[in-house]
Amino acid sequence: MATTSIRLDEDLVEKATIIGKALHRTTPKQIEHWAKIGEIMEDNPDLPYEFVRQAIISKAEKEAGKLEPYKFG
Repeated sequence: MATTSIRLDEDLVEKATIIGKALHRTTPKQIEHWAKIGEIMEDNPDLPYEFVRQAIISKAEKEAGKLEPYKFG
């Protein structure tokens, strides 16, 4: 993955540092997380935030091989 240096508002970086620390993410990873959510929300404006959040979690679980078959009834 290529990296690029960019200038960001100091308040955004400070908030990302605080939230990232609470969620065990680095500041850059927290900003990437917010960007991913923003991109998904813009591409799917009718989806509620909680649905998008659960979709991201589900994808991570799938990639980690932690899915269980759903049993109907």
